[in-house]
Amino acid sequence: MLSTVWKAHTERREASRARGPGSGEQGLVLRMARQQAPPWVHVALILFLLSLGGAIEIPMDLELTASIQNELTQPPTITKQSVKDHIVDPRDNILIECEAKGNPAPSFHWTRNSRFFNIAKDPRVSMRRRSGTLVIDFRSGGRPEEYEGEYQCFARNKFGTALSNRIRLQVSKSPLWPKENLDPVVVQEGAPLTLQCNPPPGLPSPVIFWMSSSMEPITQDKRVSQGHNGDLYFSNVMLQDMQTDYSCNARFHFTHTIQQKNPFTLKVLTNNPYNDSSLRNHPDIYSARGVAERTPSFMYPQGTASSQMVLRGMDLLLECIASGVPTPDIAWYKKGGDLPSDKAKFENFNKALRITNVSEEDSGEYFCLASNKMGSIRHTISAAPYWLDEPRNLILAPGEDGRLVCRANGNPKPTVQWMVNGEPLQSAPPNPNREVAGDTIIFRDTQISSRAVYQCNTSNEHGYLLANAFVSVLDVPPRMLSPRNQLIRVILYNRTRLDCPFFGSPIPTLRWFKNGQGSNLDGGNYHVYENGSLEIKMIRKEDQGIYTCVATNILGKAENQVRLEVKDPTRIYRMPEDQVAKRGTTVQLECRVKHDPSLKLTVSWLKDDEPLYIGNRMKKEDDSLTIFGVAERDQGSYTCMASTELDQDLAKAQLTVLGRPDRPRDLELTDLAERSVRLTWIPGDDNNSPITDYVVQFEEDQFQPGVWHDHSKFPGSVNSAVLHLSPYVNYQFRVIAVNEVGSSHPSLPSERYRTSGAHIFKNTYNLALCQISLCNQDNGRVYAITPARGAPESNPSDVKGEGTRKNNMEITWTPMNATSAFGPNLRYIVKWRRRETRETWNNVTVWGSRYVVGQTPVYVPYEIRVQAENDFGKGPEPDTVIGYSGEDYPRAAPTEVKIRVLNSTAISLQWNRVYSDTAYYWRESSLLKNLWVSQKRQQASFPGDRPRGVVARLFPYSNYKLEMVVVNGRGDGPRSETKEFTTPEGVPSAPRRFRVRQPNLETINLEWDHPEHPNGILIGYTLRYVPFNGTKLGKQMVENFSPNQTKFSVQRADPVSRYRFSLSARTQVGSGEAATEESPAPPNEATPTAAPPTLPLTTMGTTGLVSSTDATALAATSEATTLPIIPTVVPTTVATTIATTTTTTAAAAATTTTTTESPPTTTTGTKIHETAPDEQSIWNVTVLPNSKWANITWKHNFRPGTDFVVEYIDSNHTKKTVPVKAQAQPVQLTDLFPGMTYTLRVYSRDNEGISSTVITFMTSTAYTNNQADIATQGWFIGLMCAIALLVLILLIVCFIKRSRGGKYPVREKKDVPLGPEDPKEEDGSFDYSDEDNKPLQGSQTSLDGTIKQQESDDSLVDYGEGGEGQFNEDGSFIGQYTVKKDKEETEGNESSEATSPVNAIYSLA
Repeated sequence: MLSTVWKAHTERREASRARGPGSGEQGLVLRMARQQAPPWVHVALILFLLSLGGAIEIPMDLELTASIQNELTQPPTITKQSVKDHIVDPRDNILIECEAKGNPAPSFHWTRNSRFFNIAKDPRVSMRRRSGTLVIDFRSGGRPEEYEGEYQCFARNKFGTALSNRIRLQVSKSPLWPKENLDPVVVQEGAPLTLQCNPPPGLPSPVIFWMSSSMEPITQDKRVSQGHNGDLYFSNVMLQDMQTDYSCNARFHFTHTIQQKNPFTLKVLTNNPYNDSSLRNHPDIYSARGVAERTPSFMYPQGTASSQMVLRGMDLLLECIASGVPTPDIAWYKKGGDLPSDKAKFENFNKALRITNVSEEDSGEYFCLASNKMGSIRHTISAAPYWLDEPRNLILAPGEDGRLVCRANGNPKPTVQWMVNGEPLQSAPPNPNREVAGDTIIFRDTQISSRAVYQCNTSNEHGYLLANAFVSVLDVPPRMLSPRNQLIRVILYNRTRLDCPFFGSPIPTLRWFKNGQGSNLDGGNYHVYENGSLEIKMIRKEDQGIYTCVATNILGKAENQVRLEVKDPTRIYRMPEDQVAKRGTTVQLECRVKHDPSLKLTVSWLKDDEPLYIGNRMKKEDDSLTIFGVAERDQGSYTCMASTELDQDLAKAQLTVLGRPDRPRDLELTDLAERSVRLTWIPGDDNNSPITDYVVQFEEDQFQPGVWHDHSKFPGSVNSAVLHLSPYVNYQFRVIAVNEVGSSHPSLPSERYRTSGAHIFKNTYNLALCQISLCNQDNGRVYAITPARGAPESNPSDVKGEGTRKNNMEITWTPMNATSAFGPNLRYIVKWRRRETRETWNNVTVWGSRYVVGQTPVYVPYEIRVQAENDFGKGPEPDTVIGYSGEDYPRAAPTEVKIRVLNSTAISLQWNRVYSDTAYYWRESSLLKNLWVSQKRQQASFPGDRPRGVVARLFPYSNYKLEMVVVNGRGDGPRSETKEFTTPEGVPSAPRRFRVRQPNLETINLEWDHPEHPNGILIGYTLRYVPFNGTKLGKQMVENFSPNQTKFSVQRADPVSRYRFSLSARTQVGSGEAATEESPAPPNEATPTAAPPTLPLTTMGTTGLVSSTDATALAATSEATTLPIIPTVVPTTVATTIATTTTTTAAAAATTTTTTESPPTTTTGTKIHETAPDEQSIWNVTVLPNSKWANITWKHNFRPGTDFVVEYIDSNHTKKTVPVKAQAQPVQLTDLFPGMTYTLRVYSRDNEGISSTVITFMTSTAYTNNQADIATQGWFIGLMCAIALLVLILLIVCFIKRSRGGKYPVREKKDVPLGPEDPKEEDGSFDYSDEDNKPLQGSQTSLDGTIKQQESDDSLVDYGEGGEGQFNEDGSFIGQYTVKKDKEETEGNESSEATSPVNAIYSLA
């Protein structure tokens, strides 16, 4: 800060020097404020800004060293003082403030009424420590009025004296209002009136308000209002003004009292004595009451011009109150300009103008204009004076020049008086270096003796203003003001500035160096400012280093260093994209960030520029934001904000949520006709997705009341349509809006409309013809109205004849609805007869939708007809339908069933020909021991007349049983004899839960579980792995393991490459399906520009172990089977080449992906990615199957809104398709069967030729595999833990028994009791040693060879309950141990602490 102050003074001293734009004081400050600076820079900057508007002072609050503070001397400066008119409460102590700073600290004294005030002589007066504030205490008595007067504070040190304002101390007073008798005020109606308040003088002045004697406030408006002086002004008096009296009230601040003046009573003289209240709202009440109109005149202020003084920073209040009839309006203007809109406020019904915080630009002439319809009048007010320039503290170096300026303006012109150290300048000692020129003091070639405090006193008849300014001359060597060796981190390519605040007198010169080099940094990419700051215009990597600033003057030099580190910028390289999502779907907004790794990155999200609350439906990850179940409230603008402590980057995306449309409303029926009606509705909001269709539904109350049927469909662009209706129907309509997302809720129903059964044929008839029909005349023409023949125009559909029992046939049909009845009393004529017998038709009339024919032969064909009929006639001739009577159970079973095993998963069946055979088979057991299998029965159907078939999708290495049965619509017939067969060994499924972990940069740990389907006896595992770095592949390594090994560690050859692993299990048949994984990517790894090529792994082939004979049998039965053969899979190595299509079939719950390897692709686990082609296509089809469903996803480059179709075919060659709306991924297939193989492709609905490659996947089977390593089973681990715990308890008990005798030895049994001379008797211990005191074997000894003394002082007597102790044969304690205090001795080897569990633990120590 000192450097800034010093530089500012230098710029003022060299003002005549040519400068560039913005190089003045304010420009310098603004440039410094633009950079991020440490706290000391902010402190210095604030003090410098204060110096530009007030006194310049040496910053004593900076954390400088004690030596610098002692060197920087300063004359006194007043920092705090009481106001000039200081009014105090007589009930409190008096406090007159005066505080100052300086170096050395100043001393204080006071004058009272221009005479020295001796504080020591008055016991009630004291001065605060380190301050000049006076405290006058009245707790011990005294009158505050005795201390009224004019006080002035003097702050002095050896360099000068500073003065406070002359503070006028007054004690608050609230005098009583003098009693006076007020005569009624007589006034003519329409004349102006002023009621003067004239409150008693008080300190401070009281607050005035007007009320009636009954304490009701006086209503004020632009006609009646209170002036700023407290008087009540009537612009014109009306008759209703004498309905109340008027009393002035004065509220005094300190005493909190209100005094009331005697009330005024008005007597209004009028030409219309009747106070008719109806005239108050008359548009011209004055003329109505006979009041003469007058031009405006001012009641306050008087005359046409006045002046007002206000100080800068205070409020300017201008007031104009005018009279006139009608009441004049007041408007304010400023001469030569506009009123300051940001500071001007109108008060008291526009009669007062207040300008807050006045400044120089608020000076000038203001005038108020009072006008009514009779004329106008103007009053001009001049505002003055205020300060123009106050003297500022002056800090100079020896030999420098400077000046103090004190200018003020006012009316009349203020006089300026200079003082030095509180004395008039004329009486001060002469100083040849000082020259006074009116309001300016000029200093030339200043020396140390020029230090002093100068006072400028400007005054006129309105008052005075006093200001202090000191002149300080410093002689100081250079000093650095910022902390040493700062670290500054900046972002690459940014502009930055290195500050080096310094201080010295004379002003030091500053130079910058980098990395200790000798050349001064200035020019090119560097720019040094006059205040010493070094600006680097564009930071580069090579700008990183250590920068040294050196300040030098004639007294010495000082230097400081700044270490500059250049950091990479934070950039969002993959920004979130604008998305349009349907309600309920999942949306992911990507935000991938690249930043300097040495900086901490924080990624946050904003929604509509407000912080986003991450609720349960949202998931925030490092590089994305996922919103599940998108709702309408999620729509808006999302901003990803990636920030470090140095910079930040923003990316914004718009999320538009497509919702189902709102329901249509306000349905209206118009154009009512016999067979048509017009329906009109108002569309609802489309919720961002245009309405494509409107579906009109109807409901009738005769056949199906409450059931709604689709009537017609209209485009989304219409809201009115003509509906063609059927006769004899009581219609009610509703409308449903449809858009791409879905359908709206139905609208509210319309009113009902009943159609009749008549048509109007507008053919002209003669009047004679009216005898045979109903006629109507229209404009002289005669029309005949002929009733329509309302016979049904159609017959019921879906007519069937089926037997529910073996001797009946039930005829059913879909009944016709009300729109097909075409008349009342709809019924059905049912006819039937046996086929090919040409017998007569049987018929019956039915009102329902079914009829049962009884006593029929078993399974005989019948011809059936159902015809509709109503009261107007019969419908058209119906079609003939063939039905069958009931079936009976089959009576024969298939014979001569023969089984031949084709391979590990399929068998061939042959039997004697019977109609509709079905094979039931189940897996009885596995050839592997302890492998649980599901014995659920499965079936294979062989419809038609065939003698052979194939059962596929069996499990290898298993025992099966099989039965055959004939099936018809009635049920199953008798079963054939049970056949047993065994499937051979096959290849295993992939190892389960293949996991790759990397605990450090040197080791990769692999773990896996046994295959879910061993399909034979496992003989081991094969691991293939290859390192890769980008597109570069290393040498493939192969490891073989035993069948029990499930872990392996790989030592990395280098810390850069990653590894791709492929693990497969083996049986005697060969290797099974492989599980693939990759080692984890290192953190912050950049996304590769090209994916590494696929590892040439062992891929499952399709060649089974089938002999030539079996192959011939398979070919012969290929047409008879409904399930394809799943041959045994053997390993086949397929090389990775361009344009080679690879199909990978995953096990249960695996991911299956078909991809074309052109160009090379990247495999992550079992998910294969394809490179997006240039033309329109579909790729990266991914399947996540379960037992009964599968999730399908894919990628495409079609335009948004394109619809797709998912086509899949099961093993029975049943093809199904699922239409998919745009943006509807993933698609879930829910009608799958467990353990079945499917083929699938995705194609465009608009162009079926654009399709993905066909992929194959299999759903998981319905049984579970319980085979697992016994060491990993929970029951086995629990059993082992229990056994270990029991063994540990037994060891503890044995150890206690063995250690008891040695640790607590007892005396051998003697005939005499213990004598009192025995030292062991007192503490209850016993000695179990021989007479030579040799330690017993097993007893514990101390380190010095002596027997360890027992630490327990407890006696077993304390724990005894009497009775003899019980012992085993070996002397071990088995009961309560009691020590009698008589002459009996205990027997055996007892432990004195055996009953304490804590001591038992100690015995183990």
